[in-house]
Amino acid sequence: MERTILHVDLNNFFASVECKYRPELKGGFMAVCGSVEDRHGIVLAKNQKAKLMGVKTGMTIREAEKLCPGIVFVEAHHDRYEKWSKKVKKIYSEYTDRVESFGIDEAWMDVTESLSLFGSGKTIADKIRERVKKEFDLTVSVGVSFNKVFAKLGSDLKKPDATTVITRLNYKTLVWNLPVGELLFVGRSTVSKLNRIGINTIGDLAKADVQYLVKYLGKWGESLWIYANGKDESPVLKENESDGIKSVGNSITCYRDLTDEEDVKIMFSSLCDSVSDRVRKYHVGKASALSISIRDGNLTWYTRQAKLDRPSVLADDFLNKAMELFRLNFRWESSIRSLGVSVFDFITEEQISINTKSEEYDKKLRLQQTVGDLKQKYGNDIMRRGIAYKDKRLTKEGEGHGSSLPNSHGEPKI
Repeated sequence: MERTILHVDLNNFFASVECKYRPELKGGFMAVCGSVEDRHGIVLAKNQKAKLMGVKTGMTIREAEKLCPGIVFVEAHHDRYEKWSKKVKKIYSEYTDRVESFGIDEAWMDVTESLSLFGSGKTIADKIRERVKKEFDLTVSVGVSFNKVFAKLGSDLKKPDATTVITRLNYKTLVWNLPVGELLFVGRSTVSKLNRIGINTIGDLAKADVQYLVKYLGKWGESLWIYANGKDESPVLKENESDGIKSVGNSITCYRDLTDEEDVKIMFSSLCDSVSDRVRKYHVGKASALSISIRDGNLTWYTRQAKLDRPSVLADDFLNKAMELFRLNFRWESSIRSLGVSVFDFITEEQISINTKSEEYDKKLRLQQTVGDLKQKYGNDIMRRGIAYKDKRLTKEGEGHGSSLPNSHGEPKI
């Protein structure tokens, strides 16, 4: 049976949630920022009216004010977003048990087995949009397709509060004319590389010689060719399901620009702690490689990756490699707005030679598990790294939601 996949994206989610607590903001221009008081914050989300004025995620407060005089800034409250995200995802779970989160405001749903109960994919998508609006006064855009990549594209095509269906009959018309940067996991760096060889649209990528792409981009080139041709077969994972997970990561746009190595270490330490927790939670084995992503003040993305010194699930091992990669590759020609960490190339215990097992590693793992249990029971504030207390807000932001990717490891997309 042809799969029916939905990608559901809550529109302007942070801004929409804040308006629930301050209804007077709903009719005006508003944005959610990391820090309002010091005026150096970054726009994390904006409402539809501000978006139409050109305000974008990642802008500074001052940049947003120039484009949209009179805009009101609200400080982010991640606990609120977590609360409303869970409420909405309960609706999704009423239609299928295959709901895979992609960040706090997006999710994939495999409704193939639910069609006989609830109707077509479009019918289910429209029901979900209607219920979310009626029950929570929030809106979602939904893409419906036969794979995850095209479903994600569909949810991006019409916003806010719309359903877009991409089928095997219409995908070349709807998808292939789009800029190649619209494809999932294609970031600015890859766009530049593809543009240099004449690939400007998703259709150009789909028609390119796959062997040439592999030579030019490595294995990642084949993955992108598969995505562009609608051949993605990655499954929608159930909650906590590890089968097929190829990478686990976390990234954050910081509430203020990072200006020195100590800032970076605070952020990376928090991100690595959360990634380590998820790797152990998903039981995917030990990671043998790690990548970092950096977005500087000029909105340029850098991604770098390397093998870990040993297969590991330890946050300290992730942090050490992340800092090593950072020091080798970043020259401080600009401040930093966003950081990310992902680990991949997982191997199981059975694949690890007994000669590489370490008593010291096992001791550190037991300690980390104990700390994790304490945090789960009493909250993250019960125990933190010493460096975390130098900027608690940075640390707490890094503890937010990450993602697990069922396909090849890719670079971030702005």
